[in-house]
Amino acid sequence: MSNKNEVIEAIQTRRAVFQANFTDQEVSREDILTILEAANAAPTHKRTQPWRFVIFRKEGLQRLGTELSRIYKTVTPAEKYQEKTEITMGEKATSSNVAIALIVNYTGELPEWEELAATSCAIENLWLAAHSLGLGGYWASPGLINHLGEFLNLEENQKCIGIFYLGHHQAESREPIRTPITEKIRWEE
Repeated sequence: MSNKNEVIEAIQTRRAVFQANFTDQEVSREDILTILEAANAAPTHKRTQPWRFVIFRKEGLQRLGTELSRIYKTVTPAEKYQEKTEITMGEKATSSNVAIALIVNYTGELPEWEELAATSCAIENLWLAAHSLGLGGYWASPGLINHLGEFLNLEENQKCIGIFYLGHHQAESREPIRTPITEKIRWEE
């Protein structure tokens, strides 16, 4: 299969890369904009383009980390609260070069699932573009995102569906863990 085109190669080699593999090298604004332009090219029914992004860098990462820790402490029942988890929530943001809040802007013109699907396509484009630039990252969706609305200044029709943590990395490439496609299809000819 050495004759794959670049797009298929990128799709098949893209992997989640976590903060433990991130380096201190700054991700440039230019690279972030390139990645978000790729996200903006996602398919969208009726051209609603429901994806929105809030980019956290530098001091913004500190504010995000502080807010995630605060939310964890506020919403976690006392019997489940762990100080270590509170600290970890904040460190996830501050040990990244960039954190991007992933937001769906529900327009009311389409069923919500279509707006969510379009935003998910945009996020996959974002991820593939990051991968193509040699950057790593992953889409995190902790329950705390349901409490970020005020912090992110979301409108009533908007919802945060995750945070994409991004950075330069030193992770080794690895083989995918996927069951064969033949187990997931049925031919009707």
